[in-house]
Amino acid sequence: MRVGIPKEIKNHEYRVGMTPMGVRELVEQGHQVQVEQSAGVAAGFSDRAYEQAGAVMVDDPRAVFSWADLIVKVKEPQLNECGWLSADQVLFTYLHLAADRPQTEALIASGCTAIAYETVEDAHGGLPLLAPMSEVAGRMAVQAGAHCLEKAQGGRGVLLGGVPGVSPGRVLIIGGGVVGENAARIAVGMGAQVCLLDKSIPRLKQLDERFDGRVTTLYSTRENIEQQLAQSDLVVGAVLLPGAAAPKLVTRAMLKQMQPGAVLVDVAIDQGGCFETSHPTTHADPVFEVDGIVHYCVANMPGAVARTSTLALTNATLPYIERLADDGWRRALQEVPGFLPGLNVHSGRITCAGVARAFDLPHSDPEKELGGA
Repeated sequence: MRVGIPKEIKNHEYRVGMTPMGVRELVEQGHQVQVEQSAGVAAGFSDRAYEQAGAVMVDDPRAVFSWADLIVKVKEPQLNECGWLSADQVLFTYLHLAADRPQTEALIASGCTAIAYETVEDAHGGLPLLAPMSEVAGRMAVQAGAHCLEKAQGGRGVLLGGVPGVSPGRVLIIGGGVVGENAARIAVGMGAQVCLLDKSIPRLKQLDERFDGRVTTLYSTRENIEQQLAQSDLVVGAVLLPGAAAPKLVTRAMLKQMQPGAVLVDVAIDQGGCFETSHPTTHADPVFEVDGIVHYCVANMPGAVARTSTLALTNATLPYIERLADDGWRRALQEVPGFLPGLNVHSGRITCAGVARAFDLPHSDPEKELGGA
């Protein structure tokens, strides 16, 4: 199969869809790989490294798109890239369609087969291709939030770890999944007082045992959220409904209960955000203020640590890419457990229920698409 890896063009996106190691694996299995020139440079992977792995370097992104049977990316295709896709191509990348109607419509119009990393499941219902970037984003969320709390950044001037004789900062984490657990890990490590909310009692029990009582766990209700917001310096939004828009758990009215200069970090922003006042930002201009509360809503947080993120992502995606290349998308989706939920768009039809609900558009059963045109 012909596999194309274009350079990411989203604002301050430094990751690349595959490392030279991944390219070498595909080439040694008999596949052809084209990589856009300088695609991996920002992540520390030279063009020479890709050539040594067996890739052909191409200087025109449109040439990569037009040549490839399978296009492997990191972030969702920008609208001009959607225009380069065709009905006989497979796109494999993060899509987050439920928060992006223009991209959804563009992929429908292209007729391509679009498979989203973030909705692929494992045998236990986990999200194996979202997990590595969720780990990175969760850890970065507290790191970024701590920086935003500095007075020069508009924050309260609070040091999360405190000092002897001064109370540490308070961190509230809404959502106990991979992002939430990793955010808690870093916040605890920095010496903060940490409270984590989730709807799953078994998960709260698991986290309570994992952190040995160093994290306060609470069942997520509106009342508990309101009470914790009032005393928190940093709030990390870490909720996820796979493939669907994130619920708005913190309203604008609730901001009035918060202390001026407190910080909200919305890790759910790729799915529309879990704070009513959130809107996507970039690494170039990451924060804004609403009612005295600092918001950090960068939609591609892991892109800032591109080398770590690219290595972690390729480790997770390569086995799926190999199956797509070896067997074709239909057979791979049929035979690899949990792969089928990754199918979001095919031949102009939405195959992810969450995306269809988000825009009130028709939904096509992905099982039927396996046998269709």
